[in-house]
Amino acid sequence: MKLYVTGIGAGSREGLTLQAQEAICRSDLVVGYTVYTAQVQQWFPDKPCLSTGMRQETDRVRLALEHARSGKTVALVCSGDAAVYGMAGLALTLGADLPEVDIEIVPGVTAALSGSAVLGAPLTHDFAVISLSDLLTPMEKIERRLHCAAAGDLVIVLYNPSSKNRAGHLRRACDILLAHQAPETVCGIVRNIGRDGQESRLTTLAALRETETDMFTTVFIGNSETRVIGGRMVTPRGYHV
Repeated sequence: MKLYVTGIGAGSREGLTLQAQEAICRSDLVVGYTVYTAQVQQWFPDKPCLSTGMRQETDRVRLALEHARSGKTVALVCSGDAAVYGMAGLALTLGADLPEVDIEIVPGVTAALSGSAVLGAPLTHDFAVISLSDLLTPMEKIERRLHCAAAGDLVIVLYNPSSKNRAGHLRRACDILLAHQAPETVCGIVRNIGRDGQESRLTTLAALRETETDMFTTVFIGNSETRVIGGRMVTPRGYHV
């Protein structure tokens, strides 16, 4: 009775850790969101998969737990890292009623890390990761977190910067950050990290306010010391050079 809650990275097979690969290989069944099980099936075509759609997270976790309880070894897959906006917390919460199921959290490479590598080294110093999705978190709380992170001069990584129903969220976030940071603050954008069509570019906080993004975009906002070095976004740690 084993459930691996497994992060599969940002999108490419190269971003799948060896630990995650071993967990999937050991599993009798893979359960996940439709997009992620489709990725797993490309990499492991003989592995049985079950999927659920968007906003069916609770049903998905229960499905994985039920199959694990029946005696199967199950991999519940999430993009990036399973404990960063993934299913790890929900699996441990629902799994508390099923102590006979052994739940193991398998880490993955979240978009903040893989996107940072694309841009250069923006996360070399303290940073905050904030999702702009208000489906599960009130917008007032998200805005308060943005104020605090900017006031603390943290590098900020924004997940879910906009969607069809949240077209103005990134603009609002930039307005909040501009109350604390200079308009010329270095920013970076990476879209489709690790997937076909990956694209990235550097910009400024003022220009970011007018930039169109989507759910496949990760946004990086530098702190007061972040700068562009050789075309790369770099946040210095403070080493003497």
